[in-house]
Amino acid sequence: MSNTEPSLSPATVPAGLAALEARLAQDLSWLALPGKSWVPPRQHAGAAVQDVVIIGGGMAGLALQASLKFLGVKALILDRAAPGYEGPWATTARMETLRSPKELAGPALGLPALTYRAWYEAQHGLEAWQAVEKIGRLDWMAYLRWYRQVLDLDVRNHQRVTDVRPDADGLVALDVIDERSGHGYVVWARRVVLATGHDGLGGPWLPAWAAQLPRARWSHSSDLFDAQALRGKRVVVIGGGASAMDSAATALEAGAARADLLIRRPTLPRINKSKGSGSPGMLHGYWLLPDDIKWRQRHYINEQQIPPPRGSTQRVSRHPNAYFHFGANVLGGQVRADGALQLETVKGPLIADHVIFCTGFRVDWEQRPEFARFASAVLRWADRYTPPAGQEDEELAASPYLGRHYEFLPRAPGQCPGLERIHAFCHPAALSQGAGAGDIPQISVGAQRLAQGLSALLLAEDAEQHYERLLAFADAELLGDEWQPSAWPEHEADAAADDQAGARP
Repeated sequence: MSNTEPSLSPATVPAGLAALEARLAQDLSWLALPGKSWVPPRQHAGAAVQDVVIIGGGMAGLALQASLKFLGVKALILDRAAPGYEGPWATTARMETLRSPKELAGPALGLPALTYRAWYEAQHGLEAWQAVEKIGRLDWMAYLRWYRQVLDLDVRNHQRVTDVRPDADGLVALDVIDERSGHGYVVWARRVVLATGHDGLGGPWLPAWAAQLPRARWSHSSDLFDAQALRGKRVVVIGGGASAMDSAATALEAGAARADLLIRRPTLPRINKSKGSGSPGMLHGYWLLPDDIKWRQRHYINEQQIPPPRGSTQRVSRHPNAYFHFGANVLGGQVRADGALQLETVKGPLIADHVIFCTGFRVDWEQRPEFARFASAVLRWADRYTPPAGQEDEELAASPYLGRHYEFLPRAPGQCPGLERIHAFCHPAALSQGAGAGDIPQISVGAQRLAQGLSALLLAEDAEQHYERLLAFADAELLGDEWQPSAWPEHEADAAADDQAGARP
């Protein structure tokens, strides 16, 4: 997609972001949004208690905070990244365009003026929008930056959460370090949401043999690495999914001597089976399905695998020094005497200078020390469900078994008091709740449902205070001067007396 603005006729000159923002402001005004704050404020240890703290300022965190704001609930986002670099889009993501169709509303929360399309057309016009095939990755990040700004969302950057401490007193304490100053402090919250993305409850998954290679000689696709350092190098990419195509293409475009993709399967999957379950019913009702149906569906998608996008695959195959090797399981690796890496595969040895693991993510609490205080108490699917023979799935088994509001549940009654005040609005929630915690097609529904749930929980906890507020409410509708008491009409009294006399025998 070109970044050059096309030549437009006067009738189609873009209105500009100022006009779009005015329209959005009018829409919000007509809908009486944001809602008025209604949650009673709290103090603890001399500090204000946050209604909700969201860890993560990417798309999911922004959509959730906006949903809460519209409902009159105050929320604070803490993110470690610099402003405008939350999430993967401008850092570790390497695709040219998004996979999702451009028409999807994404995090717009039902507001047409908040869609990516509205944002794009306001700047470039209708003809330019019609010429777009897929949304550019960096354009999407620019849209999310605007989304944050136009909704005036409260995001605190450069903040690293080092410990999350649930307690039985109805609060969760977060130990936080401001990475600019090194200053540490504590934030108190009634509810904490982990909007931490695909690696939200763990991190990159690596095969055991990766430990045989020097750390400087390999990268994971989620690493922020310098592609230019691969110029002239022999690069091996482990995997055949979207991240593998993006990593291989990035290396080749940076001047790698060759890129060998080692793919376990005999061929790449052709059909994105996950699209076969898309419907409004599934979008709104997946979380209510029985456990066996949830497991069967998610396991089938995992087993079939999602193919890389056609454009991403062609981005690799157009290079004559790109090589696709199928059925090429890797057994191990070592450093040769000449300094090169040698990978042992079922097809024989392969020489490389650098390896990129495109092997996805796993729930792995040891990679998230900030969650260590409660990790062992979290109920997993392995604790609640035993799949039929042939449907075993380690990834699904490790997923948290969540409550109706995305909240963690304890493995044993009474274990880790306050655990239920932490909510997992990230990719590992997919088995319990569906894909509403991170996928562009479902993010608005997921964010709005969680925001409504959090509002209901806050209301229930403060029910007595709300009742006292009801009793104390004294805003008069009438002042008492709107009427004068009237005397009863005499003729009405006389008529009633005559009627009574006539009724006597």
